[in-house]
Amino acid sequence: MSLLTLAEAVAVNAALYPHKIGACDSSRALTYPQWDERANRLANALLGLGLAPGDRFAILAYNCLEWMEIYVAAAKAGLIAVPINFRLLGPEIRYIVENSESRALIVQDELVERSESIRADLPADTQYIHFGAASAPAGYRSYEALIAQAAATTPAVTVGARDPWALMYTSGTTGRPKGAIRSHGAGALLSLITAFDMGFTRDDTALLVMPMCHANSLYFGATFAYIGATCHVYDRASFDPEHLLRTFAERRITFTSLVPTHYIMMLALPQEVKARYSGASVTKLMISSAPARRDTKLAIMEQFRNSRLFELYGSSEAGWVTLLRPEEQLTKLGSVGREWTGSGRVRLLDERGDDVPEGEVGELYSRTPYVFDGYWKLPEKTAEALRGPYCTVGDMARRDAEGFYYLVDRKANMIISGGENVYPSEVENVLGAHPAVQDVAVIGVPDDKWGEAVHAVIVLRPGAAVTEAQIIDWCKDKIAGYKRPRSVSFVRDEEMPRTATGKILHRVLRERFAR
Repeated sequence: MSLLTLAEAVAVNAALYPHKIGACDSSRALTYPQWDERANRLANALLGLGLAPGDRFAILAYNCLEWMEIYVAAAKAGLIAVPINFRLLGPEIRYIVENSESRALIVQDELVERSESIRADLPADTQYIHFGAASAPAGYRSYEALIAQAAATTPAVTVGARDPWALMYTSGTTGRPKGAIRSHGAGALLSLITAFDMGFTRDDTALLVMPMCHANSLYFGATFAYIGATCHVYDRASFDPEHLLRTFAERRITFTSLVPTHYIMMLALPQEVKARYSGASVTKLMISSAPARRDTKLAIMEQFRNSRLFELYGSSEAGWVTLLRPEEQLTKLGSVGREWTGSGRVRLLDERGDDVPEGEVGELYSRTPYVFDGYWKLPEKTAEALRGPYCTVGDMARRDAEGFYYLVDRKANMIISGGENVYPSEVENVLGAHPAVQDVAVIGVPDDKWGEAVHAVIVLRPGAAVTEAQIIDWCKDKIAGYKRPRSVSFVRDEEMPRTATGKILHRVLRERFAR
């Protein structure tokens, strides 16, 4: 298979549209030729530091234009980008860097404190690259100096469609994230199918609000780069709903993908605030990462009358799987839609691997042409995720008579809070280490703002006493903020629902505490 990599697509668009803005954020803009040249220079700089094609390098940064340069530079040099969620803390970051065997770490100035906290634990030959307003600290090379000093020519590296492009670390039920291997060919196919099925053109301008370390912004960003459109990276340190509306109007944004929490915060603004900003340029909106309520969808369509509303289901492993289209939003409420054009067949299987009848629940498997190439250094987990050409991430779903899919349980007991995946086992491991805790179960409870909030149900050791605030405080320096419990309930041991083998029934707890 031979497909243009993202690096080649940017180079082609640099020749075709020499004056067109390819990527920008609030402070800087790059035409396609400028983007191509800076990516060439960064690729040559990384190779000049001793990295070789196939090596991994990690990135720790908030949303900014540099992400667009880095992803393209990785494709030009044949290197594998390892994006790290900026919400993670030192121990979590260290695990990803060590597990991926990353030979370099590119760090934004505001996050240097976290890289410094783990530096002594990483191999001595790890390269550190710094960018941001401040000068590079001791032991870090300057990102801008490396680019300025490197050659502007395309690196003499052959990169094929089957070669890995990115390791997207996803949370695992064991509490350890898994690196999903994404190839250049998969990225190209996903981008072209997305552009076709969504009807994007080179006249569109995308606003990438979701973290650039997430698959959502990577995939949509690549789509717009392939077709020669413009990507605007939303580089606010925290989400500001009024600023988002202002950005729509000032930058004439035509598309963005948001989680329901973003829409809820935006729609909750006073009417006089919403009326200040025109959303007339917005023609397509995406809901992703978590389901949205009917009233939220109606309010979105009222606010953005020129826009068509879509909802997708997908994963880092499978890419896009299903799409709920604008004309289906209210007639198929609760559904994640049907297959994307060209995405392949979806099957719902029972434990024996047989297709379940219509209306019954089965594990969702998809056969997409852009599926991942397995988990990094985890062959047994790869085998669990793949059944022949079909891929699963453990979601349970049912299908109606018209072929629409409805998720029943997201990755077993996974919590989706503000679009972020939280696995109870990881939080339970932290809480279980508290000396007062005998047993714990972590569940998601409904939350108007975040979709779900993390809630801990705890059995204390005999004679132990601890408050809700103390339990929450225990987590502060151990796990990222979005994973920490927002509330705690204390129950007696006999009140904790269990199976005959003693396993806690999270489903029963969710039903109990949701009420």
